Amino acid sequence: MKLVVLERDSVGTDVDVTCFEEFGEVTYYGNTVAETVAERVKDAEIIISNKAPMNEKTLKDAANVKLICLFATGYDNVDLAYCKSRGIKVANVVNYCSPAVAQHTLLLALALTEKLFFYDEYVKSGAYGAQDRFSNFDRPFTELSGKTWGIVGMGSIGHKVACLAEAFGCKVIFCSASGKSTCTEYERVEFDTLLRESDILSLHCPLSDRTRGLFDREAFSRMKKTAVLINVARGPVVNTQDLYDALVEEQIAGAGLDVLEKEPIAEDNPLGQIKDSTKLIITPHMSWASLEARTRLVGEVMKNIRSFLDGENRNVVNL
Repeated sequence: MKLVVLERDSVGTDVDVTCFEEFGEVTYYGNTVAETVAERVKDAEIIISNKAPMNEKTLKDAANVKLICLFATGYDNVDLAYCKSRGIKVANVVNYCSPAVAQHTLLLALALTEKLFFYDEYVKSGAYGAQDRFSNFDRPFTELSGKTWGIVGMGSIGHKVACLAEAFGCKVIFCSASGKSTCTEYERVEFDTLLRESDILSLHCPLSDRTRGLFDREAFSRMKKTAVLINVARGPVVNTQDLYDALVEEQIAGAGLDVLEKEPIAEDNPLGQIKDSTKLIITPHMSWASLEARTRLVGEVMKNIRSFLDGENRNVVNL
């Protein structure tokens, strides 16, 4: 078999991917931009990719492709209908990063509610050493216990976040992003109720026509002024300009983002102007990327390939 790994570095150079050589001849590329995809996959039988576009334009000359394996759960960059018309199977990986993303969600919420970066800088600046008190709590902070934690998207990640929030003493409510949730462990509410009642509101939903721009000016106007928004889902679920306005105008108290509408962050993204980390924390789409999660990801892709070669359809999304 001829395999091509288009975005080897997307799982980190500290994670071994030579395991794919078990299946045949492997060509590795650290990263692949759209313009080079077609040339790199033209002889491949199995393609392993992440964000590289997989569509008629990039695949039309790749006559031998039988399987596309994604270093990802989402398949936004794949034309599933075209692949199906060609008999090309597409397999993703699910739930490999749920513990990591849930952990990062709590980290962002705690850092914002406890004003963590303000106090860290207070000590490191020398201000703490110069004062005559043993303690400092000039910037008020709050507990999670007793707060209402709202969730959009009660899938694997949302459920893990709910368990962690509950362990901190939060009441958990959620709104189903698809409208089809079967979760009965936590109270399901309408979107308006979620906005009105949540002290912490975290997003764990896929990007779809239902969720694109879900958090806009109108949504922020219905949230508590003391509320904190956490987005570890997809950037376009939140309207960038409207979030900037909501933070500057103090419609909400803070936001923690691991995803943005355009990644990496664009120079004209207004959120980049907010330097106060007690109001806004942005991390570079890394919540999924713990060492353990990336190792699991490679292992799951291995299983998908092995399953395909055995005539099975593990994690195939376009049957």
